[in-house]
Amino acid sequence: MTIKYQNIIKKAILLLSVASLSIACVNKNEFFELKDRAGIDAAIWSTEGAVEMHLRESYDMSIPRFPHQDTYDRYPIHLASDENFFSGNDQWAKAALGVQGTLANNDVRFVGNKYQGNNFGDNRYFDIARLNNAIAFIPTGTMPDILKKRFLGQYYALRAINYFELVKVYGGVPLVLTPQTPSDLNVGGRASAKKCFDQIISDLDLAMENLTGTTWDDGTGRGRISREIAACLKARVLLYWASPQFNPQNEAARWQTALQANKAAYDLCVAAGKKLLPNYSDIFLFEGTANTEAILVRTYSATLERRGHNTENRVRPTSEGGSANSAFIPTTILLNAYPMKDGNPISTVGGTAKYFYDPIMFWQNRDPRFTATFAYNGSVWPLSGKAGRKQWNYANATGETGGYGVYSKKFATPSLAQGSVAYSSNLGGSGMDWIELRFAEVMMNYAECANETGDMTLAKNLLREIRKRAGIEEGNAGNDYGLGAATNASLMRELITNERFIEFSFENKRNADLRRLRKWHLLSGTIQTIRIEVQKTEYIKELESLIPNTTTLKRDTVDINKKSTYNYFFKTGIVTPSGIGSFSIPEYHYFYTFHNDFMYSSPLLLPTIGWAGGSFDPLAN
Repeated sequence: MTIKYQNIIKKAILLLSVASLSIACVNKNEFFELKDRAGIDAAIWSTEGAVEMHLRESYDMSIPRFPHQDTYDRYPIHLASDENFFSGNDQWAKAALGVQGTLANNDVRFVGNKYQGNNFGDNRYFDIARLNNAIAFIPTGTMPDILKKRFLGQYYALRAINYFELVKVYGGVPLVLTPQTPSDLNVGGRASAKKCFDQIISDLDLAMENLTGTTWDDGTGRGRISREIAACLKARVLLYWASPQFNPQNEAARWQTALQANKAAYDLCVAAGKKLLPNYSDIFLFEGTANTEAILVRTYSATLERRGHNTENRVRPTSEGGSANSAFIPTTILLNAYPMKDGNPISTVGGTAKYFYDPIMFWQNRDPRFTATFAYNGSVWPLSGKAGRKQWNYANATGETGGYGVYSKKFATPSLAQGSVAYSSNLGGSGMDWIELRFAEVMMNYAECANETGDMTLAKNLLREIRKRAGIEEGNAGNDYGLGAATNASLMRELITNERFIEFSFENKRNADLRRLRKWHLLSGTIQTIRIEVQKTEYIKELESLIPNTTTLKRDTVDINKKSTYNYFFKTGIVTPSGIGSFSIPEYHYFYTFHNDFMYSSPLLLPTIGWAGGSFDPLAN
């Protein structure tokens, strides 16, 4: 069996070592529109157009995508959290309930007979091999040094991204850093997490060094990696290295190193003109230079082949051409994480609190990000360009399905026509860019490092800016923007964690935060969500009847903010979706083991401690 899989790897690497490229002059403005053409030529590393094409494919395989873009069984590791819920039959839910699930996303195994996968996430080591080839062979080509450095900087950063995605899940992985051939195959054993992080940081330092002075003045900057982006990625990586998942002993030196890197990244971003967008609702609607907050993006298009996605369909309700997916339906845990609009948590009672939480009228007087993110029953959601359109979420509402009490507005494009929502045959959808890293995260990462190194004032100043942009009321001195309750580092740590939860809702950050902070296994109870029902069945007909001599439905005139009126028609319930059990996530799941297909590739590969036969400790030096 071992020989069989070694042969598979040899064939795969041979395929990859002759990258599918052609030598052609390429319009640099079309960097992310290029098509990969068939053809092999030994001179590809001396031809700018060919390397551009190779680089485009490398970006496609490396930069994260919309978190639910693929089929359900591809992402159990990175998405299982308390943020949303899934049907009991898919692997996401099984991962959330502590079942191993299918280790596919960012996996290292070979899927069936597909040795070199053409889809994102098929096999990270194929992606890394592509990058290793470029890093090794570009210096041997005849391109001008300035071009070599520009290309190498991007390739180093992409290799760091790939290894970081692996290390977040597995802790320690084999470090393959040079081109491999069938006659010289050396997968080797697993490197420690420390060695992996050292390599990732080294690659990002080399990326910054090579990209210094590089400007994308030809219109190709959107989606590319710059020196500033590499610095932000380094800062993020060092935050993880200092966090409890990798730093259970809480070594202070790691936090100091992370603080320095995060300050440097923050300063570079500010110098480059990065800043928070004024309106939280606009973050994913603006692209290119219009979005001063976006840092690292994956570009998409509704009209270019292979450059679209179906996320618009997965957040929209049926009435507006969508098929809302449970992956974008919030849990009560997420809904309850949003504070009131003075910044105080919903649990605040008595004292000097200005607002008090009503579980029936749960949307009232909340952090403005709540209304910007969620469409609750009767709220205004002007989809398909329909000004004043209201979203009705009560069970059995005509034209809707699922009985979801709350929808997510994030990733929806209100102006997009209903007929353009579906993405099929590689065309359609919104073409919205995925923002993998934005300035708010740079600020939040910096704040966390500041707090852990004793500078709570700086941490609060950074969060204050984020809450000001959110629209939270300033309030009184000593408790401005609801920050007064954080009187020590521990309380500030919890505030930052919660702030990340709501600021980055549905942005594929929650699972990673729970894991790196070692809070994942502490989740308890069941996943629940809100369900809205009418008080009496016959009220549905009344609500959906036309007002005489108009084209307006009666429900669109209901004052949902008047409690007596709302309670007359509706009742709010908390339900557990069918098939979802209690959380049960073992502590050893902080570091997964490899699938057997990959384990068979080398006798040096060892399973992770905690798993069957496990002896490899990722945290051992």
